[in-house]
Amino acid sequence: MKWISVCAVIVIIAGVVNDGVHAGKGTTIIDTLRDYYLKLEDDAWSVVNMGKNPDRILPIVYKLYKMFALKNITYEMEDYELVSLDRIYEWKLLERDLMSVRTLFQNFREELEKQKMTNFDELSATDFAETVFEDKNFPVPQTFDQIESIMVNQGLYYKAMVEVKDQVCSSQKAAQQVIYQMYSAISLTELKGYAMMQFSWMLLKTFGKGNYTQEAQLMRQRFENRTERTQELVKRVMERSELSVWRCDPDVHVEGETYEQFTRLLQGYIENEVDMNTDGTCKENCAAYTFTESHGCFKDLYCAQQPQCKGKIINCTYVDSDMWICPSKLHTNRRYEYIRYENGRVLGEESTCVRGTTKVDSWWRWLFWHCSYCFCLCDEQGYKSDRYFNLRETVSDIDRNKVIVGVRFRKVNRIMHLQIQQGELLPRGVINASTVEWKAVNDYRLLDSGLKNGVDYHTMEWNKRAIDLDDLQANPGHVVTGVKFRSIGPRVNLEIRVQEFNFETGKLDNVGVWISNDNTEVGTNQRTRIYLRNPDVPTKGKARSQVDSKTNQFIEFTHTDMDADAAQTTVPFLDAQDVVSVPPVPLSGIGIYHKGLPLSGGFVAPKLIVYNMAQHVYTPKPGQEDLWDTYG
Repeated sequence: MKWISVCAVIVIIAGVVNDGVHAGKGTTIIDTLRDYYLKLEDDAWSVVNMGKNPDRILPIVYKLYKMFALKNITYEMEDYELVSLDRIYEWKLLERDLMSVRTLFQNFREELEKQKMTNFDELSATDFAETVFEDKNFPVPQTFDQIESIMVNQGLYYKAMVEVKDQVCSSQKAAQQVIYQMYSAISLTELKGYAMMQFSWMLLKTFGKGNYTQEAQLMRQRFENRTERTQELVKRVMERSELSVWRCDPDVHVEGETYEQFTRLLQGYIENEVDMNTDGTCKENCAAYTFTESHGCFKDLYCAQQPQCKGKIINCTYVDSDMWICPSKLHTNRRYEYIRYENGRVLGEESTCVRGTTKVDSWWRWLFWHCSYCFCLCDEQGYKSDRYFNLRETVSDIDRNKVIVGVRFRKVNRIMHLQIQQGELLPRGVINASTVEWKAVNDYRLLDSGLKNGVDYHTMEWNKRAIDLDDLQANPGHVVTGVKFRSIGPRVNLEIRVQEFNFETGKLDNVGVWISNDNTEVGTNQRTRIYLRNPDVPTKGKARSQVDSKTNQFIEFTHTDMDADAAQTTVPFLDAQDVVSVPPVPLSGIGIYHKGLPLSGGFVAPKLIVYNMAQHVYTPKPGQEDLWDTYG
């Protein structure tokens, strides 16, 4: 069964709270709820032990448990399923027992709702109590033993950590999220079962069916000891679990939906030597032209039949003197579909040439100079070349207590943006799912007045085309509220805005700080480069891309391989899939990484680093948690 998708437990918090920021303080919802219940239980037993008059005792006990079961533990079953654990046999066994407790607790809620404050139905109440202890269909005590045996003794938390590690990009959950959701779901089930047992003993004692004080005290001690052992184990596992969320390659690549690309940054270009110098001579060879430009069109030869490169021409090489060139189809970003040389070498994928091939031959001048056609790279800015990164900051609506919960790349008006998804931060690390939305990107155009290159946007060129690959993470007690890129010399570098917040109330501090990794290729802790070797178009890949970078590296946007694609495409592409967690959670960081395959340009992609909940898994100390007033 897949109901064990974790409940989004929404606890109603009453009483006066402190709005000051206490970074790292405060317990999780389930730990706080458990502590709240135990205090309620103490008061309920005090009432039960006061006397033997059911008419005075039961209204108080029922009122207390109604507050717990009907008000303070409202929940919605949502599709946050732990399907990633379905292959673990022990989890399937445990799932069945958890389901039975859940069903019995619903009966418990119905029992509480139907009882009136006068004329209690003793038969119905005692029947429920006996069901809790004796019905084989609802083995509550045995379930506790089963939970501890499977989760603690058999190490299911560790098994789950290993199992989900390789499913992060498909499940859209960080490994720690899965562990925390398991802990919350199981702890809530334990608390429900334990509360029903204590309530049942209270009923039986009140109706004179026995004393049960000793049994209740022993159960309380075992429950607290089991909780402490579980918390220690869960914290260890969570601290070792991955916090990152990223996306696998999709089954089908769709530009503008699953990926974006820069265009014509460095593109393969055929040019004759005679047109690459001011003298119109052929005294050199192709290799001599490492940095030049087009100076004319000699006798309107092939240069007149193709769009001229009006930017820089770099890194020319000689392949062969004569060739057949297949020009690109109309309305594409390519110059050529393929080039077939007379010596048999083919650049690109040779196929039917829609526009027909053109024979292009080098020639001799005055018997001494060979005017060769060279294969070069063209770096030309123009309307067909999308090569811009947005440098404007994008910040969540902090005035509405919203934080970033997701990101994705989007190309708008030829400019690449890192768009954010935001949601309202609630107490104890919960995101209000009804408020989650994608925030519109900065909608500006390159020709708008007042824009500045290097301030509003970054323009890539042959010597300024790298992006830093970093995992940026805030200090404990902080969440992410902003992202932006900045130019550092030849590279684009990620920055994130982080803010401290009060875990107990969810309220953000007023001050945000931008953090980044300023390392370069020189100095201490030098950045290292990711090299693309003979890269082809990444959407041609027959397998899923694999992460091949780590933090403190960088990669350059470049052209595809000469032989594979005639150097016509700019790679890597950018993964444009929504990078979000399910359910949405606050973030402590964001990263940029590269994934790819051998002989592929791969993808530059964003990742999420979810907020670390391990620091909040503990039992509140006396006086530490006062967010709930006495029973609401």
